[in-house]
Amino acid sequence: MRGLMKLFSAIYALAIYGFIFLPVVVLVVFSLQSTAFPIPPFTGPSTRWYEAVMNDPRLTSALFNSLAVAIISSVVAVALGFVSAWGFARFVLPGSAVMRGLITLPLTVSYLIIGMGLLVIFNMIGLPKNLIAAGIGHVVINLPLCFAIIYSQMGDHQINIERAARDLGATEWNVLWLVTLPILWPAIFASLFLSMTFSWDEFVISFLLTRFDTTLPVEIWNLLRSGLNPKTNAVGSLVFAVSVVAAIVLELILLRRRPA
Repeated sequence: MRGLMKLFSAIYALAIYGFIFLPVVVLVVFSLQSTAFPIPPFTGPSTRWYEAVMNDPRLTSALFNSLAVAIISSVVAVALGFVSAWGFARFVLPGSAVMRGLITLPLTVSYLIIGMGLLVIFNMIGLPKNLIAAGIGHVVINLPLCFAIIYSQMGDHQINIERAARDLGATEWNVLWLVTLPILWPAIFASLFLSMTFSWDEFVISFLLTRFDTTLPVEIWNLLRSGLNPKTNAVGSLVFAVSVVAAIVLELILLRRRPA
């Protein structure tokens, strides 16, 4: 009976991982297809389409646009999320529970609704569709996540450490910079990493708030409108590779910080 359960567990695990990773495997395999049609039979391997991606100015520009928007918007979202979490955790504010709920409310709202609302607001104030508008939209969707992660890590033990630092003569700025931030750096780093990941892959808000200077997901969508294109497989594989490398780097950093 125990052997049957182990066999069933192994089959179940293989089915789950196959369901998750099979599309990625197919994407990577056919990105190495040498012919112009990403369909069986496989005729490779070839780096033809990766070279085509690197020589395509629209795709390379969209790639750098995505990196710029992801990095800048994530830094802003983490900074605002930290300040908000620190204020709610360290000060007694009237209606703080309601305000915390309002900050995290965008987590439950569709990106399509948020993007349409931002589009209306930007049209009212005269802000054109560009990467700045898309970056503001990414801050809006990532700020609640950063706030929730950082606020959840602000416990009472940190209050005692901060109080001890003040008793020893540290100013409020020194307490924040030398005590609070180092204690919360894992939560801050996790917020930054998740924000960059979500911003890197985000499509709906970028599609609604950009026009000429687009991000990589929007440019991939433009390629798919013309039908099957081997370059889309190569671009998708590059995006997946960036995400994998970022996850490995994060894990290595966490392993170095973990006590032996």
